[in-house]
Amino acid sequence: MFTSLAAINKIAFNIGPIMVHWYGIIIACGVLLAVILSIREGNRRGLDEDYIYDFLLWALPISIICARIYYVIFQWPYYSANPEMIYRIWDGGIAIYGGLIGAAIVLVVFCKSKKISAWEFLDIVSPTVIMAQGIGRWGNFINQEAHGVATSLNFLQNTLHLPHFIVQQMCINGVYYQPTFLYESVWDILGFILLICLRHRKELFKRGEVFLSYVMWYSFGRFFIEGMRTDSLMLGPLRVSQWLSFIFFFTALTVWIVRRKKQNQPWYLDQDAIKQ
Repeated sequence: MFTSLAAINKIAFNIGPIMVHWYGIIIACGVLLAVILSIREGNRRGLDEDYIYDFLLWALPISIICARIYYVIFQWPYYSANPEMIYRIWDGGIAIYGGLIGAAIVLVVFCKSKKISAWEFLDIVSPTVIMAQGIGRWGNFINQEAHGVATSLNFLQNTLHLPHFIVQQMCINGVYYQPTFLYESVWDILGFILLICLRHRKELFKRGEVFLSYVMWYSFGRFFIEGMRTDSLMLGPLRVSQWLSFIFFFTALTVWIVRRKKQNQPWYLDQDAIKQ
């Protein structure tokens, strides 16, 4: 039988009057690891690491802003009544799809200006992006958000066999909830492992297909996991993020099929594939 413990404090530590949240630390760690791994792969593929640093300089702040704007828009009844809370991003409340859309816009402009292949750049960074997404979900865990419907202690303890600290954190105001953050984190990390294990196999992926695989993998899992959550905005019979997952999955699949029919597409491992 588990011994009751208090929920994990959202504040990691204080620097004078500044409160440093676990949410931000976890996301920063995910981004840092993604950058390191992207640079290693970029070196193998002939991509100057300065391009990754330059891209990150623009993409990171813009994607965070877009992720927050997306979240605020779809939670507007609350934020219109509490406008002072809009900028309090450290309390949680960013939408991954909003961040991805913002980063995608920056990437297209960036690659165009640097005259490098956007597809190849995406192939290099996308596996590390899904890894960072999986790590970032633990920020939701600390904030006790992005969870599913109410469940029982018995389900978490004896069916899922979760460790005590997860079970305890999933107890909110005396009610236990489905750890959907964990489901998505596991799905994302599995996607990361598959992509990095497969992308160096000869004549498996053509240029852009590592990225398209990432989109399909993430969207497929997100569609079903989103359906378990209780904090999502509904749009007809589905949640907004489910509609987006549906659209992104079939768009990526269609693009894959169309591009495969073109005989002149280089393989991901081709030496000159990084050039436009």
